[in-house]
Parts: sequence; structure tokens; C-alpha cells
Amino acid sequence: MKIKQAKFLGSWEKSVDIPHNKLPEFAFIGRSNVGKSSLINMLTERKDLAKTSSKPGKTQTLNIFNCDNTFQICDLPGYGYAKVSKEKRFKFATMIKYYLRNRENLYCLFILIDLRIPPQSIDLEFINDCGADQIPMVLIGTKADKLKKTELETNYQAIVDALSQDWEEIPPFIITSSETGQGKDEVWDVVKKAMGN
Repeated sequence: MKIKQAKFLGSWEKSVDIPHNKLPEFAFIGRSNVGKSSLINMLTERKDLAKTSSKPGKTQTLNIFNCDNTFQICDLPGYGYAKVSKEKRFKFATMIKYYLRNRENLYCLFILIDLRIPPQSIDLEFINDCGADQIPMVLIGTKADKLKKTELETNYQAIVDALSQDWEEIPPFIITSSETGQGKDEVWDVVKKAMGN
């Protein structure tokens, strides 16, 4: 899939305030600094569509992007960032939960997981909560280019094993790299399939 025009529509602090339309929406979420904005930029082939930062916690609002007037991308705030206040963490969690449960045109949630580190309980709990709420999701392993092949296989299997303790069949899992473009076609295949293309 080639995006001809990707346009930033706006940022919202409250899910209820986001304008509604009928375009399919695909949301991206993960722990802070997992590479979410970099992945969105790689997918859309735009260098700075989603604002990236070396500091965790950059995304603190719901950011919506229109792609070719065909579908939308929602860049959700990262979860698990300890350096914001408890009040802000609660606000983010409430915002995300409301969005996921009430956004009628949400077709799929992409949950990003850093492949360089062992399975994190915060990721596993978030995935399990989404499963309990029956939110359609696909898992995305990020930063694959930072690992040797054997390390990548070992870390991927550790995540699968951890998820398998709660899932009979884990959600689809795509391995990606924003640096090399790995996984780009697979992500767009999910989008096209969800839209019936």
C-alpha cells in the first residue's frame, strides 16, 4: 500500500471530543519509547508525520491522521511512563480505555512491543485487558534491526510463551523495523484485509 496523502487532523485530550466520521480507524499503542511514532512515519513514508523523540512520553494526546481520505491512523499516548504524575497516568489510562471501548470506527488496534527486552508485565496485562474487552488487535514487535537473528528468535519466543499462559491462540504478531522497513507490507495487509480489500 502506498499512501499518497497523509494529513494531520489534530490532537485531542479527551476521546469524547474527537470528531466522528465513518472512515475506518487503525490505532497504535505501546509502552513509552517503543518506537510508535517512528513506525507510523515508516508506514506512511513521511519523516515527521508523527513527532518522534528520544525522550519517553512525547505523545500525550490522541493524534489523528487522515490517509488518502480512505482511513485514519490514531497515535495513542504510550503507557507505563513512570516520570509523569500519578494523576497524568490515570488521565492517560482513562483516555485510552474510553477510546478503545467507544470508538465506533476503530477497526484494529496495533499493540507495539519492544523486541530487545524480556516480556514486560505491563504489556502482557494490557494485551489481556484488550482481549477481555474483545478489541480486535495485532501485535507488532519493534526494533528488530537492533538484534541478531538468534536474539530476535529467542526474544520473540519468550513473548509468545508468556502470552500463551493466558491465550489459547495468541493474536497475530508482526515483526518490524522502522529503520529497514521490515514488516511494512504485513501491517498494510492487515489494514487492507480489515477494510475488505
